[in-house]
Amino acid sequence: MRFDVITLFPELFAPFLGSGVTRRAYESGQVEVKFWNPRDFAEGNYRRVDDRPFGGGPGMVMMAEPLALCLDSIQAERVAGGHAKAPVVLFSPIGQPLNHGGVERWSASAGAVLVCGRYEGLDQRFINAYVDQQISLGDFVLSGGEIAAMALLDAVARLQPGVLNDEGSHQLDSFNPALDGLLDCPHYTRPEAWRGESVPGILLSGNHAHIERWRREQRLALTQRHRPELVQKAREAGHLSVSDEAFLDDLIEDPEQDA
Repeated sequence: MRFDVITLFPELFAPFLGSGVTRRAYESGQVEVKFWNPRDFAEGNYRRVDDRPFGGGPGMVMMAEPLALCLDSIQAERVAGGHAKAPVVLFSPIGQPLNHGGVERWSASAGAVLVCGRYEGLDQRFINAYVDQQISLGDFVLSGGEIAAMALLDAVARLQPGVLNDEGSHQLDSFNPALDGLLDCPHYTRPEAWRGESVPGILLSGNHAHIERWRREQRLALTQRHRPELVQKAREAGHLSVSDEAFLDDLIEDPEQDA
């Protein structure tokens, strides 16, 4: 798959693409990433890409023409290289929140053009003419779309075959359908006792059936406490067993039992 990133600051991505386990996806070409700077498509000696907003107000707005010329060049190169034209994604506060389902869809796609805005935003006419989807990381505002683009690229890369050391590792991530969309359970490693707190004894028991049940209950308890809507979603999908429901009933009566 190929992601083309429109950004005024392509240098921000270099350490990201070359670090951590996900770098394997980029180095192997499983996830191809190419950067495009709209300044290269702007006119004049200063290659200006922003201007004051009509109607007044603070800040500057990214101009439509450099972005459009940049995007047209991207799509033309993709077609010339045998790729299909890609959907155009803008990272924006009004976008749909990015979730695991969305990441899975992108990880199985041919890629996209990711537009990283700056300043007060983009000229709305560019958005109207070119943008297919808007994505948000949450109810807060970043200085630009680069961090959001990195988040999407990282999440997509780690789902590619062979990227993680343990092929099944991502199957046990929070929100994964393999866990019925629940949050993951707590994890522990050596030493067995650390600063007065010990590893739960059941994890040392060697009884794998009991360990798996404990982990399931911990996932249910954490999700009920922090994201109860995910428990309800799992219930509506028929993913909760009789024993799951009994545990949740007891949890409501005694919220401290999972501690």
